[in-house]
Amino acid sequence: MLKPHEIERVLAVMAHPDDVDFGAAGTVAQLTDAGVEVTYCLVTDGQAGGFDHSIPRDEMATIRRREQTEAAATVGVSDLYFLGHMDGSVVADLDLRHDISVVIRTVRPQVVITQLPVRDLNSTYGSHPDHIATGEATMAAVYPDARNPFAFPGRPVAELDDWSVDEVWIPFGLEGQGVVDITEQLDRKIEALLCHRSQHRDLAAIEERVRTWWQSIAAEHGLPAGSSAEAFRVVDTR
Repeated sequence: MLKPHEIERVLAVMAHPDDVDFGAAGTVAQLTDAGVEVTYCLVTDGQAGGFDHSIPRDEMATIRRREQTEAAATVGVSDLYFLGHMDGSVVADLDLRHDISVVIRTVRPQVVITQLPVRDLNSTYGSHPDHIATGEATMAAVYPDARNPFAFPGRPVAELDDWSVDEVWIPFGLEGQGVVDITEQLDRKIEALLCHRSQHRDLAAIEERVRTWWQSIAAEHGLPAGSSAEAFRVVDTR
């Protein structure tokens, strides 16, 4: 797993607003504190999220973009791309691969953070179909699309120089090759999560639950008592 001093730019590609905050906001805060430029790419606007039936879906999209932008700022991120695909309908087709490849070639990251491209039968919520499709499309964009100068002829990505990503980090990695101690960043991670007010009926309960969650990840990986951690599967894509 590359260290912050070895990285200039990171791109996080996630299906919905708040996915990056659950999976990697502590690590993002650590990276931006170290001077790494981090960019977010959100495949959907999260139109199908929330619990308030009175909010029109186009308005929910606007709310969730605003919440994600606010959450990003708490961990030092100001550059966000919203691809505008429909929440609940994401498929890993060539159009999505193209759109993600455009962002990769524009941002030119050494590291891409994205979601697990296969279903984990131990995690119903983590295996949302949009997550799986986003992970698969991102992996295909990393290789071969973004690095292939002949991919998507005649489409916008072909006008950008090709780019090779060094590593892909997948949050909640089962193997846990990349374990990041986020104890000092945990409060900012919580702050980022709480920006997604439209998604949680009980913000205090969410805070209590996630604090316990990330402490358990640290314990599983042998960190000192009281620590918090995020774990990643690290894929070498060089």
